[in-house]
Amino acid sequence: MAGPLNCCMVDELDLRILRELLRDGRASFRRIAERVGASVSTVASRVESMERRGVIRGYTALVDPQKLGYEITAIIALRISRNLLEVQRRIARNPHVYGVYDVTGEADSIVLARFRSREELSRFVKSMLAMEEVERTITHIVLDIVKEDPRPPLTEKA
Repeated sequence: MAGPLNCCMVDELDLRILRELLRDGRASFRRIAERVGASVSTVASRVESMERRGVIRGYTALVDPQKLGYEITAIIALRISRNLLEVQRRIARNPHVYGVYDVTGEADSIVLARFRSREELSRFVKSMLAMEEVERTITHIVLDIVKEDPRPPLTEKA
């Protein structure tokens, strides 16, 4: 089989199973089997194989951060002078951070983080600026979330 599916270690049946898991991570193998047209044992073995290969990294609930008091979402661009990966890993350990990206362009890294107050955000940004490797931060405050979905776009032709 040629194309993008080879690079991702999944075939069409795996994709159909993944779509069902992304739609409802609590669905039984029986229900998934009915929806994808496979046997329960095939679905179970396929899911186990994808877990073992790291295609499925884990299972979690999708939670609304605002309902937990995290009213502020910040997108922070960083200029980092040296030790890029080490700095990114240090920042990633902060519990407010839910994404750290190594990027091209004027910034070296983009950090996505959530906060309950401006004071928390302020302390966080100042802690990053206190790192000697961080030259500059540019902080963007999200005004409204139009779409936010961590699930990958598993299209028919991946």
